[in-house]
Amino acid sequence: MDKKLERVFRMSFARVYPLYVQKVEKKGRTKQEVDTVLRWLTGYSAPQLKRLSSGDADLKTFFADAPKLNVKAKQVTGVVCGVRVEDVPDPLMRKIRVMDKLIDELAKGKAMETILRE
Repeated sequence: MDKKLERVFRMSFARVYPLYVQKVEKKGRTKQEVDTVLRWLTGYSAPQLKRLSSGDADLKTFFADAPKLNVKAKQVTGVVCGVRVEDVPDPLMRKIRVMDKLIDELAKGKAMETILRE
């Protein structure tokens, strides 16, 4: 496996989570909205997400242990960090990019119904 991918997969969710919160709060959104988006994507409950946000699970484990990935996540398309989400070949990296894209949409002020593909 690509060393760069492996490095991303080993990144701690607890390290990424506050960065997501910080990013959206700068744009007037809330931590609760981040939690709503992440729970929609992964199926984690609020207590599970809270535990993960201060635990030591890496991104690989975060997605591997997710109770139920939302089938509507396949509808998430577009570019994040210069990469087209739907073109990412590695399934785990695609999930990470989808998560990034959802947070980007939240930070850009999109309506929650749009972000959650309702």
